[in-house]
Amino acid sequence: MSEPVIRAENLAVAFDGRTIFKDVTFEVRRGEIFVILGGSGCGKSTLLKALIGLVPLSAGHAFLLGEDLGALDDTARRALLRRIGVMWQSGALFGSMTLAENVELPLEEHTDLPRTAREALARAKLGMVGLGDAALRLPAEISGGMAKRAGIARAMALDPPLLFLDEPSAGLDPITSAGLDKLIREIAQETGTTFVVVTHELQSILAIGDRCIMLDKTAQGMIAEGDPKRLREESEHPTVRAFFRREAA
Repeated sequence: MSEPVIRAENLAVAFDGRTIFKDVTFEVRRGEIFVILGGSGCGKSTLLKALIGLVPLSAGHAFLLGEDLGALDDTARRALLRRIGVMWQSGALFGSMTLAENVELPLEEHTDLPRTAREALARAKLGMVGLGDAALRLPAEISGGMAKRAGIARAMALDPPLLFLDEPSAGLDPITSAGLDKLIREIAQETGTTFVVVTHELQSILAIGDRCIMLDKTAQGMIAEGDPKRLREESEHPTVRAFFRREAA
């Protein structure tokens, strides 16, 4: 078996003496769609931010693409982070820039490509997410679902082997959400990109997740790991069962 793309060892995060989670250990395999799930306030997005170095760890080690992010100097750290892509919950697009300019920005910052090549690559990435005809629109002129797709296109600009998506289905209607799930699946299959997706949307979890971990606010950490469909059918943990079967706790 190949080296995991992500290896998390006994991760813990605390703010002002309050533990968000502790003893979180898991691996993400190359090419899979790995879901971090759980109820509101359990630390899902905090875990994502900790994995990419935006939130300091109180304990443990996070290895990305074989490297301990916390042990790297600034130069090596920047080089590693250029090999990952992130889509934040809102899409986080720059409002004064067209979609093409938003996608082109990482290419301008991190490559020596001429402008014509950057523009062509940006339009190609937008085409991959179904926005080829919207390249010259501003973020204010598109829907929430389109903004999420544009955010994914920008995250893919440098062809990273690892993509993090924070709540991609949040705020979307069921049809738009299903279309985004289908897009994520297609990109994973066509490119071999590894996805780490933070979400609490049950339909999306079951539609895209190869494996998952579940965090719990009360437990302050992981309470389940595995194939989400198997967890739905087989887990005997009351909180896991309640989540996957939409039952009141």
